Amino acid sequence: MKIGILGGGVCGLVAAHALAGEHEVVLFERTPFLGGCLSSYHIDDYWIERYYHHCFSDDRDLFSLIRDLGLWDQLEWHEGSTGYFSGDTVYPLTTPLQILRWPELSLIDKAKLTWLTLQAKKIDPLSLDDIPAETYILNHLGPRIYSSFFEPLLKSKFGKNRSKVSAAWLISRIAIRSNRGISGEHLGYLNGGFHQIIDRLEKSILAKGGKINLQTPATSLSRNDGHWDINGESVDVVMSTIPPQELGSVSGLTMPDIPYQGAACMTLGIERDVSKGMYWINMKDEAPYGAVVAHTNFIPWERYGEHIVYLASYFSGSVPARLDQKMREDFCSRFGLQEREIHWSRMTVDPWAGPVYTTGYRSLIPAYKKHGIYIAGMFSEENYPERSMDGSIRAGNRIAGCIREKEYDGRT
Repeated sequence: MKIGILGGGVCGLVAAHALAGEHEVVLFERTPFLGGCLSSYHIDDYWIERYYHHCFSDDRDLFSLIRDLGLWDQLEWHEGSTGYFSGDTVYPLTTPLQILRWPELSLIDKAKLTWLTLQAKKIDPLSLDDIPAETYILNHLGPRIYSSFFEPLLKSKFGKNRSKVSAAWLISRIAIRSNRGISGEHLGYLNGGFHQIIDRLEKSILAKGGKINLQTPATSLSRNDGHWDINGESVDVVMSTIPPQELGSVSGLTMPDIPYQGAACMTLGIERDVSKGMYWINMKDEAPYGAVVAHTNFIPWERYGEHIVYLASYFSGSVPARLDQKMREDFCSRFGLQEREIHWSRMTVDPWAGPVYTTGYRSLIPAYKKHGIYIAGMFSEENYPERSMDGSIRAGNRIAGCIREKEYDGRT
């Protein structure tokens, strides 16, 4: 059976890895590289992800894949510190003492916030699907905690869509980030970078006879005499990991309209640390980015010979004009960095970076098969209510199982 896979992100690669060998697999990827949001830059003698990444202790499917690919010895654990930029000041919020000293919330507010963090893992997020995150926080913690803590986070992550975001996403997000010690979150990373996962998946697919077409978006998809044609190439089965509405535009078929947003992420190699030793700083003050993620305050900078920082921004529609220049200028001004101290910078923009988990999103999740096409990806139930590497791996394996278990009979 010949299987055409649209999209070379984690989900598509995992499915191709599972199916290649027993089936003829051909993968179509629109960019010059594989990995999607887990793709990496090659800078001098090291690799660094285009978008900041780490993993969590509950990522069982990711760990299974890492073992399968022979990378288990590369997995290591570090503590990630956090902070808040408010009123032109960086407030560290990692240790209990630092949180107690934070001036923007009262002791009662901080106790309420701690209570929610402790309760998050006990709450079923699916029961909150129809409740806006904003409403949930206002009702349970009050307006001061919402405006001082949660509203800036929701604004930086979802912009004008923040009032539509479901409490299911928020509670899931809090729960997944609650694995904390006294000095920060326990987060995982592959020594040498996550590009090793993408590299080994690619080699596995090719070694088993699979074919990978880079810089080859699916521009046409049609049914033809019991088979499918992708860009004129005949296949028996189609699996798509691209956004369903994009699949609809290519095929002319009616597909679910999943709310998506774009991401713009600037990565900089710089001379020195300017984020006071913190890994993750959320921006409460207005800025052209919602967070500063100092990778080398999580992974030792000596591995790279320089400090690496991400500036993360999300958008709906088109990317704001001159966003890269605005990000760079603002970061230098706000954090006291001279232009000459920047060794290099790269900007990655993806208008389809991920779904927005609006209220009622659960009812929008598509079935694994639509119009005879197998579909899975960041929009699938495995990535709800919070997308992750682990969720995309589960989705890829799930859809590969669906394809494998169905004896192909020429009909869909």
